Amino acid sequence: MRRRKFLGRSIAGGVGLTAAPALMPSPPPQVAGRRPSDLPASVTPVAYANRSSGYNPFATPDYYTYTDDLIIERNRPGKPHRGKVLAAVQAHSDDIPLFAGGTVAKLIDEGYTGYLIRISNDEAAGRTLGYGVVQNETDCQEVAKALGCKKAFSFYYRNHRMDDCAEIEIRARLIFLFRVLQVDTLVAMDPYNHYDENPDHFVAARAAEAACWMAGGGKDYPEHYKAGLQPARLREKYYHSRSPQGHNLVNRVVDISSYIDHKVRGNVANKGKGPAGEAGQRLRRELARQGRKLSLLGDNDETANFQYVKHFLMDDWKLLGERFGLPYAEAFRYIGPQPNYQDNVRKYADQHAVRL
Repeated sequence: MRRRKFLGRSIAGGVGLTAAPALMPSPPPQVAGRRPSDLPASVTPVAYANRSSGYNPFATPDYYTYTDDLIIERNRPGKPHRGKVLAAVQAHSDDIPLFAGGTVAKLIDEGYTGYLIRISNDEAAGRTLGYGVVQNETDCQEVAKALGCKKAFSFYYRNHRMDDCAEIEIRARLIFLFRVLQVDTLVAMDPYNHYDENPDHFVAARAAEAACWMAGGGKDYPEHYKAGLQPARLREKYYHSRSPQGHNLVNRVVDISSYIDHKVRGNVANKGKGPAGEAGQRLRRELARQGRKLSLLGDNDETANFQYVKHFLMDDWKLLGERFGLPYAEAFRYIGPQPNYQDNVRKYADQHAVRL
């Protein structure tokens, strides 16, 4: 698969946002384990392969499809999002920290109040089912703290069996939370993610997307309004993907370079699930038993865990960032605020209407 060479260009726009760099096909470098492309020079590829570090089974997808209006979202000074509320919805305790942890930390630092909402009980990620539930409940709370979230919620549906649950119930619970918390922005897995093997991801993503729309309506669950709640109108969505063979649509790349350590700490907090948690200290002890030492892992377990995650598990987001001239990046299908259609119609009428 041919690579694209990203050549920057500037555009007048909002603070912290730049236009998509020009995307030019270029010969692919020789990457271990991947044969050169036989794509004819006259054919324009529609999906582009991501380089992989080979260190992390749960990293960036193998392929992305980039839009021609792609935006690089950079740091914004001050607190431009003060007063806004962010809901980061995940099926499992490692989804947000792995795929969107840097962006969540960035948005919260820029003024958002953040909430982490986990749909499953993560029972399949532990020494036993019961241990998995308890460990991952604790981990989810610690992930929320590491990313700067105000609170974490868990729904406790059966891990890897959420497609056996009533999706309408999950959706209703999310609508309630969105209204209680007055959420403005959603970060979640893309409900149209390609080739994802995990059924929980589809269920959580579909429920979250539908809840965004319904939470702003006046006729769905009217008892909420009689109890004093107000509609929640979610105007922005950051959809991330997780699929090893996906060709996922990307129109926004977020520079997470200033927040990579937040992302690392969020993943270190996931002790019950792989591939982060305490993997560093386990490797350090294994090498010590063999009479060896890896300088990268330092001289204590805390350093070992942090450096293991940053050096090995974050490398794919480093490779993604390099394409855009960034130290680290995360990629999203971003859906922004919709135009005020009625106002646009009225403006047109005011400009073109004539007297009878």
